[in-house]
Amino acid sequence: MADSAPVVGRLRRDPLLLGFAGWGALAAILFFALDGHTAWQVRVFWAFQPPMDLFLAFCSWRVARLATGAIRRFWLVMVSVGVLFTVGDTVQTVLSFTPGAWTTTGGAVQTVCFGIGLTAVVAAMLAHPHPTRTGRERLGFWLDSATVLAAGGVVAWCLLATPAGYSRPQLLAVIAATGVSITAAFAAIKMILSGNAPMHKAAAVPMVLSAVVMSIGLVLAPGSAVAVPAVVYLVRFLPTLLINCGPRIQLFLASRDRTTAFSQRRRKPYSLLPYGAMVVAFGALIAVLPGGVNTRLWGVVAGLVLICALVAARQLVAFQDNTALIDQLREHEIRLRQQAHFDGLTGLANRTHFHEQVARALESPAGGVSVLLVDLDGFKTVNDTMGHAAGDTLLMAVADRLRGAIRTGDVVARLGGDEFAVLLSSCPAGEATQTAERILAALTVPEQIDGVPVRAAASIGVAAATPGTDVGLLLRQADLAMYAAKRQGKGTWLRHAPDMSHAVR
Repeated sequence: MADSAPVVGRLRRDPLLLGFAGWGALAAILFFALDGHTAWQVRVFWAFQPPMDLFLAFCSWRVARLATGAIRRFWLVMVSVGVLFTVGDTVQTVLSFTPGAWTTTGGAVQTVCFGIGLTAVVAAMLAHPHPTRTGRERLGFWLDSATVLAAGGVVAWCLLATPAGYSRPQLLAVIAATGVSITAAFAAIKMILSGNAPMHKAAAVPMVLSAVVMSIGLVLAPGSAVAVPAVVYLVRFLPTLLINCGPRIQLFLASRDRTTAFSQRRRKPYSLLPYGAMVVAFGALIAVLPGGVNTRLWGVVAGLVLICALVAARQLVAFQDNTALIDQLREHEIRLRQQAHFDGLTGLANRTHFHEQVARALESPAGGVSVLLVDLDGFKTVNDTMGHAAGDTLLMAVADRLRGAIRTGDVVARLGGDEFAVLLSSCPAGEATQTAERILAALTVPEQIDGVPVRAAASIGVAAATPGTDVGLLLRQADLAMYAAKRQGKGTWLRHAPDMSHAVR
């Protein structure tokens, strides 16, 4: 976005985002003010959730109204997620004021609503159209995704392989934390790698961060009824604020420019995330090694082997992509060279390539360089009376006649329009004249175009190089000879130097 700085400034002054920040600040004040009163901290934690859930549903609904197609479907799913979160958190708020040892870990209703909502988001991401068209690109995307998810699985195994260290509520909380971590990783890989996320990058970042912060909060203190520091409550509440910022930012951007807000981003040809997953897996291996050979270690090793296999498979896909790309580049190079050196209609050398060939021939010690300029007479009449398609057919026929009348190694070119040229290397002036006469004879045979015999009359100028002749001089001499032939109305002209010319009968 060209005016990104002004947009950021307006976002900072957005009343709703400022309201979210104020709501979070108020919650933080209460968490610290009620430090030591666990029951009331928990009640504040849950009571502050439903209003934010409602804003999530409302902002998502507003965004859905501005979007179309698959993007609209995604945001409608987000509306339903906001509604589910509202129901679950409202029920949990009511329960927190009833007798019982309530914590920041939700009860049955809240957990079910949260799980359904989270599953709906993942399903919506899976169903969102992928922008790539080739099978290899899709395979590479899923391999990258699987690599990151495998790394999340390794981290989860490190936490869950020692269940004896947790009470049952704590274990459930850790499972939730690792599940959120893996889901967040998948969401990130989907948005970053596909280039087709249903939201702007500025809106996606806080939503992904919300899942990461949620995981951190659950791991810090997994749902214990024992008093925890006020900062833990704040960390656990921050995801609610972050997840609401995403739809609000998307709505802000879409209200001003829908094209930019929902535009497809160009997918990067590579990603460093799989290598980051390998680093995470190796880090987990180093962390569990001091515990000796046990179930946790074998699980990490198995995960690391899987990640390495996925990365290796991704490299094979990349090699195939690179090979295909190299082949395409070679074909493109050949086409460019063809376009740069040859005429598109006749396949003959073009003016630039012909000049290069003449210059190279003049530098050769063999000598005996001659140039023929062939200009068709009456070609405009053919175009005017029979059409440009017939004219093109005649030009291609003339090109074939010229090829057939010269020696192997000589160069035929189309200089433009109905003007052709022939480069004769190691050819005495007499032989050059004979070649010109051979060409004239070949052109006397009519060409059948749409059943009509058309003869390509031509005037030919011949110039033979003398010591010190350069490309420009040689072509000018041939041009003068050709126009002399046109004025005479017959014959081919040979011009050795500016002061010597005579007609060849």
